[in-house]
Amino acid sequence: MQLDTYLALVDNVLMEVIDCHTHILSPEVIARREEYCRRDRWFGLLYSGPRARLATAEELVASMDEAGVDVSIAFGFAFADLGLCHESNVYVLEAGRLYPGRVIPFAVLNPRAGQAALREARECLERGAQGIGELMPDGQGFELLDFALLDPLMDLARQFKVPVMVHVNELIGHSYAGKGTQGPYEAFQLATHYPENTLILAHWGGGLPFYELMPEVRKALGNVYYDTAASFYLYEDTIFRHVMDWAPHKVLLGTDYPLVAQRRYLRRLREIGLGEDALAKILGGNVRAVLRALQ
Repeated sequence: MQLDTYLALVDNVLMEVIDCHTHILSPEVIARREEYCRRDRWFGLLYSGPRARLATAEELVASMDEAGVDVSIAFGFAFADLGLCHESNVYVLEAGRLYPGRVIPFAVLNPRAGQAALREARECLERGAQGIGELMPDGQGFELLDFALLDPLMDLARQFKVPVMVHVNELIGHSYAGKGTQGPYEAFQLATHYPENTLILAHWGGGLPFYELMPEVRKALGNVYYDTAASFYLYEDTIFRHVMDWAPHKVLLGTDYPLVAQRRYLRRLREIGLGEDALAKILGGNVRAVLRALQ
């Protein structure tokens, strides 16, 4: 057994590890990657390159075993076409059935599909999905400020008492494939319009947690959490220590696997020098307050 794998297993005995942001796709989709890149523009932007990794449920679980991850929240890809979202959801729900207690499914859908999207969301939630998302506004052609479009979906999420995960971008800094236009301002307006909804804002909410240094903003974002997906591509490592200073209960581990290997992500996170209490909260303690399945 390799040393870092052994150390991960030792740490796992001491600290529960829950990765709240992973993507899985069926072997059929992976085998037909080029076709899906043609069918969905945003998928093509992210995955047309030969080095862009895709992973099955089996590969995710193998990665979890290697990295010492206890539980992963998994979803497919937020395709613009609801039929493709449905294909993703069928696969992710089956993964949740095959790996109970280890893979927690979320449901992807496009709110622009209207009533059909609501039916898809309801069916997935009734079949075991524990959240909605990751929604991809730019890739799916909607804005976070389109409340008339989002009202029915957010109402459904409140009925089922599940979180909604939304992709949010930092709007300055370097460019990269798939960088969107929905940033911290839009995310803040979304959260204040739906104060009773639990929101997980992916990718540090595009920098929104820094605005929580303003007391009125912090008060308004009581039901908002931030995952750390792709953090090491976007921010210096010190972001973890900074945000934990004023939002210690809001930071959720998200690796964005398979974009980043879980073992590599956790090794780097543990090297930052966070205290044990802070690390335990990020690795799993905080997300337990968000998901009914973990309570």
